[in-house]
Amino acid sequence: MLHYPQEEPSFAVALSTSLVLFGFDGNNLQVLLAKSKRAPYDGALFLPSRYLNENEELMLSARKMFKQLFGYEDPTMIEQLQAFGKVFRHPGGRVINVAHYALVRKSDFQASNWDENDMQWVPFTQIPDLAFDHNEIVQYAKERLKRRVKRRPVGFRLLPDEFTLGQLQVLYETALEKTFDKRNFRKKLFKTTLLIDLEKKADGRADGQHKGSQLFSFNKEKYQKMKIQGYDFLF
Repeated sequence: MLHYPQEEPSFAVALSTSLVLFGFDGNNLQVLLAKSKRAPYDGALFLPSRYLNENEELMLSARKMFKQLFGYEDPTMIEQLQAFGKVFRHPGGRVINVAHYALVRKSDFQASNWDENDMQWVPFTQIPDLAFDHNEIVQYAKERLKRRVKRRPVGFRLLPDEFTLGQLQVLYETALEKTFDKRNFRKKLFKTTLLIDLEKKADGRADGQHKGSQLFSFNKEKYQKMKIQGYDFLF
C-alpha cells in the first residue's frame, strides 16, 4: 500500500520512492495519480509513493510498488530518474525521494487493490498542482520520455496488441508535444520494418480506433533489437 501521505512516520531523515506511470488509453497519454487524505495536502493528488525501510534497496522497493499496482513484476519496465532532495519538500521532515518511471498498459492496472487511495489517470497535458514537489518529478519524467521516444520504440509498452497508425501517431505527438505530417510520419515509420500489417480493419469499438482503419502489431524481434541498440526514429 502507499505509505504517504496516508501515514506519517516519525523521522529526522527518510528515504522514499515515487513512480511516474505513463499509460495510453488509445486517445490520450496519461499519468497515474493518487489522492491524499492527510493535511496539509488533503484532497490533493500525488504520485504513487512509499517510504523505504532501512534494509530495502531502491529498485526493489519501486518494483514492489509496481507489482502492488499491476499484479506482476517486470524488471525491465522500471527506470530510475534521479533524487529529489530539497530540504523543505516534505512537511513531515527531511525526505529524499528517488523517483522512477515506467510505461504501462492501463488495462493492467488493478484498481481494486487501491480503493482507499482514490487512484486516477490524469491526461499527460493536464497535470494539476500536485502535493510535495511531484510536479517537478513529473516534468523530469516527461523530459526523460521525450529522449526515449527519439531513441527507442516505446509504443510496445503503451499500445494494445493491435493498434492503428493513428493511435501510434497520437502517442508520439503527445509524448513529444508536437505535431507531425501524417504522410511523412508513416513513411519514416515503415522504413523501420518495426510494424506487421495484420491485414484486417478496426471495428471502431476500441478507444482511439476508427472503424475501417488498418490494424498493425509490433515485430517483437525487431523491437527488442531496436530497444537494445537504439536508433534515430523519425525525429
